[in-house]
Amino acid sequence: MALRMVQSATKHATKSMRAGVYHAFGGPIVVEDVPRPLAPPGGVVLEVRATGVCRSDWHGWKGHDGDVIAHGLPFTPGHEVSGVVVERGAGVELPIGARCAAPFILSCGCCRECDRGRATICEQQQQPGFTQPGSFAQFVALPRADRNLRVLPDNVSFESAAALGCRFTTAFRAVVQQGRLQAGETLAVFGCGGLGLSAVMVGAATGARVVAVDPSRAARERALELGASLAVDASEGCREAVWAATGYGADVCVECSGAARAVEDACYSARRGGRVVQAGLPLGDERPEVPMARVAGWELEIFGSHGLASHDLPAILDLVATGRLQPDASIERRVTLQEGCDAIVEMDRSSPLGVTMVTKF
Repeated sequence: MALRMVQSATKHATKSMRAGVYHAFGGPIVVEDVPRPLAPPGGVVLEVRATGVCRSDWHGWKGHDGDVIAHGLPFTPGHEVSGVVVERGAGVELPIGARCAAPFILSCGCCRECDRGRATICEQQQQPGFTQPGSFAQFVALPRADRNLRVLPDNVSFESAAALGCRFTTAFRAVVQQGRLQAGETLAVFGCGGLGLSAVMVGAATGARVVAVDPSRAARERALELGASLAVDASEGCREAVWAATGYGADVCVECSGAARAVEDACYSARRGGRVVQAGLPLGDERPEVPMARVAGWELEIFGSHGLASHDLPAILDLVATGRLQPDASIERRVTLQEGCDAIVEMDRSSPLGVTMVTKF
């Protein structure tokens, strides 16, 4: 694949940039002029061309994330990012002008988990928007560039790459890698927000029969549009409905909402010997309980899912490049940087079905 190079849209010799910043957890997120980052040794500065608004950004802004708390305020959110390399630190081979996407987990490559090939649980992982200032900015510094950034295929847009971001990569790992879903099997997805709808699309692309479970009629309708075979109302006996639809329980259940009831529903909707993957983060102070008697008695396999390793990004980028996965279909709004900041705050009151994508900086 020939490396497609692009020029920066901004005069990157400037010392400052625009970035969304919050000074208090749960407080206003306002676009301010802040110092532009420098490329760290082994890292790059990316000129951000697209960045998604994710529920994880809301968790950080609310003070739920230990990494953001440890970093301290003020802080810039954002971790679903694609853009152009405009500055390189010492030792970096990626060329200036390369169109790149980054996983939100920037693994170290030298800890015990990386040695085992488990970069998603790297002991020294860094994450833009959590351990360091994120991509709600004109520029973002990304360490460990050669290990973690991946050059985009020519026919994959910045928006598509950013839409893969956290949601699709987490869904891909949950459904394909952790859940080991095969064509012809049944996948039940619990919670059809951004992550859940991504899981629906990945499951459909895999050739599975997908059952979408959500209390929202709009979410269920959207899931059907994106590839689900059946949509079930989570508030009305969804376990029985999943069993009726599958005849034997789902081969794989992926929980994407973090809601306590949904975690339990997912376990009770799996077939004997089925696989249950927890991908959603708990909401606020909720403490989901896993029905361990069911897990033991039915020999269920329980997994977590946390992002996607950089060496697995080419697999999902290939699905996009060949048209089998279309993350653009999940984009609901294209907005300015300030509107993206406002969208995080709006998650206090609602959960948008589609992706809000910041494209104007």
